[in-house]
Amino acid sequence: MFMACHPVLSPEARVALTLRAVGGLSSEEIARAFLVPVPTVQARITRAKKTIAAAAVPFELPPAEQRRERLGGILSVLYVIFTEGSTATAGDSLLRTDLAYEAIRLARMLVSLQPGEPEVHGLLALFELTAARFPARTGPDGEAVLLEDQDRRLWDRSAIRRGQAAVERASALGRGLGPYGLQAAIAACHAAAASVPETDWERIVLLYEALGRVAPSPVVELNRAVAVAMAHGPRQALALVDELAASARLSGSHLLPSVRGELLARLGRTDEARAELELAARLCGNVRERRVLLRKAGELHGP
Repeated sequence: MFMACHPVLSPEARVALTLRAVGGLSSEEIARAFLVPVPTVQARITRAKKTIAAAAVPFELPPAEQRRERLGGILSVLYVIFTEGSTATAGDSLLRTDLAYEAIRLARMLVSLQPGEPEVHGLLALFELTAARFPARTGPDGEAVLLEDQDRRLWDRSAIRRGQAAVERASALGRGLGPYGLQAAIAACHAAAASVPETDWERIVLLYEALGRVAPSPVVELNRAVAVAMAHGPRQALALVDELAASARLSGSHLLPSVRGELLARLGRTDEARAELELAARLCGNVRERRVLLRKAGELHGP
């Protein structure tokens, strides 16, 4: 990965090429991870190969002093691999634990190679805290179990302790948490709570606001809206989601209609909520997640 994430490439090209050539992800999986069309990913990979060839870049391990400039690309690669493992974008299984645990293994290796980098610890913390919930995220038949319905007694407490310790190391090394450290801090809020109502949603809102400043993205904005709904109610959150929908930055993704459907349901606008959840199901590539969306849509009845 250090060899493939060469600085002669753009950040997007580095990640796409490394995910394809080293991580083994398909162009379709990479495209879904970055919410871009498949041809865009394929073009990035093709351009990356041509750039490397034209620059006569040697395919060799960089010396230690040059590795820091390649670190961001490697963190992005591991993040996408883990994310695909923790919530598969397609197929009949919600989890691809082989991918997720491979990302954790590689993140631990990266910590041993770069122990003074706070974001490396932040990334590992995020992985540990997210993977801690794996045992409760699917039922006996493999169906997805939503956060509010999970049996928290099944959460891996050892992984939670490792994740919390890694967040503390990231905080101690840096001047404030970076993007991965902030996501890990959000995951730590969930891990520390006994239930969804007892979760510190106010703190999660603040953490998402901080994340939006250092790593702005439509998904971060959407997640902040979910936290706002839990902290301040669905009406305020729906205004944020509608603003995001108007920007069309999540066009084609099931994430936005899924959240919008939930908020509309909480506001009693059941017909609109059902339509949004059914749209989310049509856009969702994962069979298990699609079934959950359709079930929720079917449970809604008109006034």
